[in-house]
Amino acid sequence: MRLPAAAKKKARIEIIPMIDTMFFLLVFFMIATLSMTIQQGMPVSLPTAESSTDTKTENVSLTLTREGTLYYNKEIITLEDLKRRLTDLRQTSSDPSLLINADEHVPHGRVIKVMDLIRLSGITSMGIATQPSSTE
Repeated sequence: MRLPAAAKKKARIEIIPMIDTMFFLLVFFMIATLSMTIQQGMPVSLPTAESSTDTKTENVSLTLTREGTLYYNKEIITLEDLKRRLTDLRQTSSDPSLLINADEHVPHGRVIKVMDLIRLSGITSMGIATQPSSTE
């Protein structure tokens, strides 16, 4: 009795593992890029504090420069514009959070005025950016 000869299988390149590898690399680079995002504020000289923590998930950044300029994220605004924007932000977001980046040479009263506007708009989650002090 003669057995039928087995058909020879052709060699082929499997692309499924290559697709899996490319997908993994895509996700890795997307997450790596997102983790490099620090904040949306303008660069200022921040004061130092022992209790400073590193946060990277702020909704809105308010920046007060040494010259007295106020920035909403990276856009120059006035206090009147800030009041309107904070009211709009409160209406569009259920629990917005703000980060105040005030240069260490900004007068204390100016920072308090901005904080008062934030509280009057109904936003309760805010913080003041600081740098960790080097006690080494």
